[in-house]
Amino acid sequence: MYSLNFVLLRRVGLSVLFGAACSCCFAQTAPVAAPVAKVVPVDGAAAGDAPDDPGPLATDLSAQLKPKAIDKAMKKVADWQVGYAEAHFNKQWTFAALYDGLLAASKTTGDPKYREAVQRLAERSDWTLLNARFPHADDQALGQAYLDLYLNDPRPVRMSDTKEIMDRLIVRQDDPDKLLWWWCDALFMSPPVLSRMYLITNDRKYLDYMDHEWWLTSGSLYDPHEHLYFRDSRYFTQKQANGKPIFWSRGNGWVMGALVNVLRIMPADYPSRPKYVAQFKEMAEKLAAIQGPDGLWRSGLLDPDSYDLPEVSGSAFFTYAIAYGINEKILDRKTYLPVVERSWKGILAHVYANGRLGSIQPIDGQPGKFKPSASYVYGVGGFLLAGSEMHRLAESKH
Repeated sequence: MYSLNFVLLRRVGLSVLFGAACSCCFAQTAPVAAPVAKVVPVDGAAAGDAPDDPGPLATDLSAQLKPKAIDKAMKKVADWQVGYAEAHFNKQWTFAALYDGLLAASKTTGDPKYREAVQRLAERSDWTLLNARFPHADDQALGQAYLDLYLNDPRPVRMSDTKEIMDRLIVRQDDPDKLLWWWCDALFMSPPVLSRMYLITNDRKYLDYMDHEWWLTSGSLYDPHEHLYFRDSRYFTQKQANGKPIFWSRGNGWVMGALVNVLRIMPADYPSRPKYVAQFKEMAEKLAAIQGPDGLWRSGLLDPDSYDLPEVSGSAFFTYAIAYGINEKILDRKTYLPVVERSWKGILAHVYANGRLGSIQPIDGQPGKFKPSASYVYGVGGFLLAGSEMHRLAESKH
C-alpha cells in the first residue's frame, strides 16, 4: 500500500522550483459569454441549511497553534458533519470538497472513521462519476477523492471510471483554444483530478492537458492588476456598491485550493510550474492585504462594507492555501503566519456547540448574504483542509 505522501515524495522530490512570470502570462482576453451548460439539479437541502436557531456557539475550542487544539476543532466539526449529512452523501460537486476534507481529517487526526465515511459513499456509487454534462468540470470533482482512496489502496475499480472520463476529456475534438473551464470554480473541480491521473500513471499527457486549459482560463478570468479571479465573464464590467470590481470570495477560494492541489503534485522541473507559483504568491499577497479585522474575508472581496457577515468557505480555502504556502516555503513564514493565525481564530468563532460550522454562503456563483447559521458541506471541506495544513504548521513551530 502506498500513502499519498510516499508517492508524492517519490515523484516530486523535496525541492520546489521558484520563478517569476511576466505579466503577459496573466493577461486577460476579450470577454467571452459564459456557455450555457445542461443543468443537473443540485439538492441544496442535502448540501446544507440555515436554521433560525442553531443553538449556542462553541466555548470549548482554542485557537492556539498547537496540534491537539487544531485536531479537536477538526474532529468536532467533522463529527457533526458526518452525523448530520452522511445519509445525503452523493456524487454532486457540492460534496466533493467535503470528501477531500474528510480524507485530510483522517490523515491528520489518525481517526479512520472520516475516510471510511467517504469510502462508503464511493462503494455505494460503484466508484463512478456523474457523466450527464460531459465535459463539465463539476461532474469530475469527485474524482479527486476516488483517486486519493486509490493511492491509499490501489485497487483498479477505484480509478477505472475516473480514468476513462479523463481519457475522453483529453482527446476531445473541440477547438483547442475554446474555453473549457469558463468559470473559476472549475479549476478546483477538474485540474486536481488530472494531476492525480499523472501521479498514478506517470503519463504527462494529463498534466499537459491540465496546464493548457488552466492558462486559457487564467488568461480570460485572472485580473493581472487586482491579482484575483473573476468568477466568469459576466463580471468583467459589473461593479460592487463602492464601485470596485466584483471578486467572489469562494470563487477565489476554489482557485487557491486548486493551486495547492496542483502544486502538491506537479514536478519541480515541470516547465510552467514557476507560473503557478507566481500566481499563487500574487493572490496570497492580495488576500493578506484585504483580510478583515476579524481575520476573515467577506463574500465580495473588495467591498467588505456591503456584507454584514464574513464568508467562511472562502476564508477556509484561503487559510488552507496560505498555510500550505508557508509549510512549503513558497510564502514567507514571518509575513504570513499572522495571517493564518488570525483567520483560523476567526473561523473557530463560527463553530457552534454541536459542531456546526456557520457563516457559509449557500450555493451561488456570486457574492451574497446569508444567515449566521448557514452551513454547507463544501465550507466544512475547506475548514478540514485548512485544519490539516494548520496542524502541519503547528508541528513545525514546536
